[in-house]
Amino acid sequence: MPKEPEPEADGTRAARRRQFAEAARAEKPDLALLCLLIAAEADPALGEAGIDEAQIELDRLAGMLPYAPTGGPGAWARNLAELLGTRCGFAGSPADYRRLESSLLHEVLRRRRGLPILLSVVWTEVARRAGAPVYGVALPGHFVVGFGDPHGAHVLVDPFAGGRPLGEGDAALLVRGATGGELTERMLTPADPLEIVLRILNNIRAWAQARPEHSAVQLWALDLSLLLPSHPARLRHERAQLLVQRGDFTAGADELEEYARVMEAFDPAAATAIRRQAAAARALLN
Repeated sequence: MPKEPEPEADGTRAARRRQFAEAARAEKPDLALLCLLIAAEADPALGEAGIDEAQIELDRLAGMLPYAPTGGPGAWARNLAELLGTRCGFAGSPADYRRLESSLLHEVLRRRRGLPILLSVVWTEVARRAGAPVYGVALPGHFVVGFGDPHGAHVLVDPFAGGRPLGEGDAALLVRGATGGELTERMLTPADPLEIVLRILNNIRAWAQARPEHSAVQLWALDLSLLLPSHPARLRHERAQLLVQRGDFTAGADELEEYARVMEAFDPAAATAIRRQAAAARALLN
């Protein structure tokens, strides 16, 4: 079970969150940096030095790959699998879903274990630094990596399984196992970096939501999600409800009322229900 981080100065946290917001709004968002800033919320001791060390490790791994291998996307995939999956042992197991560290990039680099999406971040960041035509693929329930032209010749691999190649039938089985639905062409398109970041934060929120003693983790994951340029409006409602659950009744009620004002134009009935929640939260102060 992860330890709660030591308290840190509000100014340090605010500066880090400003950096996260700025990085998310960059013309070309730095996926590794954003993931490491998420990790620093969970582990404030990581600091700038720790973030730099993690970036250097990604550079080091990229330097171990052969330059411009012959054989196209398949050669890149095989080289990454041999380096990261076989030699370095990056992979995952069902037990990794129970650990917060599995969603923190610096811990995944250290432990060489993680969730499919974080292992895929390692693969894409190492491969990108080496010059590979690589992209993330956000299959429902199981993130994977693609090499080559997503609209032409390409190969898919599963970093969670150490880089196992995936045929179309394999990808279809992953989707069917996760959702019961069928694989579509749209699911195979390259994932946007900010979509990846939001999905990582969603995983962290889900982990914490199942463990009420870690509501502080759920709160910072929500805070970071709301700093992204695009995010589901319902996250504001979730944050307000969480504040109430944590005993911050005034702040929670204020946010519920603000969310109700936003909802009024779209769903007046929902706005009325949310105002009732705000009134109930304020009543807890009496």
